[in-house]
Amino acid sequence: MARMSAEERRESVIRAATTEFARGGYHGTSTEAIARRVGVSQPYLFRLFPGKKAIFLAAAQRCVEESIHTFEEAAEGLEGEEAQHAMANAYTRVIAERPERLMMQMQMYVAVAAAEQEGDHEFGESVRAGWMRLWDTVHVPLGADVKETTTFLAYGMLINCLLGMGFPPEHRVWEGLYPSAKLTGRLEA
Repeated sequence: MARMSAEERRESVIRAATTEFARGGYHGTSTEAIARRVGVSQPYLFRLFPGKKAIFLAAAQRCVEESIHTFEEAAEGLEGEEAQHAMANAYTRVIAERPERLMMQMQMYVAVAAAEQEGDHEFGESVRAGWMRLWDTVHVPLGADVKETTTFLAYGMLINCLLGMGFPPEHRVWEGLYPSAKLTGRLEA
């Protein structure tokens, strides 16, 4: 079996960190757990990343980049309502298939709030920059309409919260969402 390069190992750390942080949050996840999941020692982990915060921010950035890619791919060549439904379908499919991405997003927002209260603004700056890239990604296919973009992202956050709280897709709280945002039949877990 071929030995992994440092870049491949970094990638495996980001994947493992996403899973661990999604489950335990920033404060509830140890670098030991991440190292164990990857199969490396903590000292090796810190040769790849300067510390836990850097690992978290790399996982957060990856989460945002994957969401941006999902929306770009879904909306390619589409505009307006067609783009809206394509992006909504793509997003609900991804979070059904990869629930750790949804939970990582939720942990990112919690980590920002906690860090800001502690006087650490790096978390917030990084996550807000990612959010703005995400905003811009959906804004253009939705006709560069601020209201449409806000509504689309608000629905996404509502979906995140409903799933995070464990509301099943058939629950009445889902009834007001537009059809492509509904999860009926998409979640098996």
